[in-house]
Amino acid sequence: MEENKFEKFYNEVFPFWADLPEAEKNFVCDSSFEINYKKGTQIHDGSECSGVFMVQSGCLRIYIMSEEGKDITLYRLHPGDMCMLAASCVIRAITFDVFIDAEEDSRCFVISGPAFASLSERNRTVKIFSLETAVERFSDVMWVMQQILFMSMDRRLAIFLTEESARLGTDTIELSHEQIARYMGSAREVVSRMLKYFVSEGIVELSRRGVKITDRKKLRKLAFEHS
Repeated sequence: MEENKFEKFYNEVFPFWADLPEAEKNFVCDSSFEINYKKGTQIHDGSECSGVFMVQSGCLRIYIMSEEGKDITLYRLHPGDMCMLAASCVIRAITFDVFIDAEEDSRCFVISGPAFASLSERNRTVKIFSLETAVERFSDVMWVMQQILFMSMDRRLAIFLTEESARLGTDTIELSHEQIARYMGSAREVVSRMLKYFVSEGIVELSRRGVKITDRKKLRKLAFEHS
């Protein structure tokens, strides 16, 4: 029964699945498990090859951490998203540690790292898929670094609010100032100060629910036409 559940999902997300021999499909399904994580749980601490994570529900945050304990969010995983960066045994070029926390109560399918690595070594198509998936994520990482290194705080916040609104399909973003700061790799005080500036400009409204965009045109101009 478990194999059927996994196989149905893998047939939808893995372009190589239909071409795998039945023995390989069974091997992957036998090496898969479903885990429910409580909000706030640290799922991966960078110390081992945890596996390939696929989010079914909830939200995971992938981040790096300095020796002083400061962290920078690289990206978040939502339902339907996949992460290869916690499987360093699959892609050996990954030489830095990433951490993964459950931002919400989350349910995930996980394929054992060593099992997926073994499959990747035997099947060139699987290896190419793994590399392409990792490259896509590195593109996200570079976008984050570009913002942190080269963009002003007002533009970074405008971009974050615009992208989050588009993802959620609503003008109301139900995140605290602290959560926004963590996702942006900034300090809560800085985010709060910038949000107050946005309020004064008529761009957003603040409430207990979070941030409501009131002037989308002005926000987009600040995000994407900023000099």
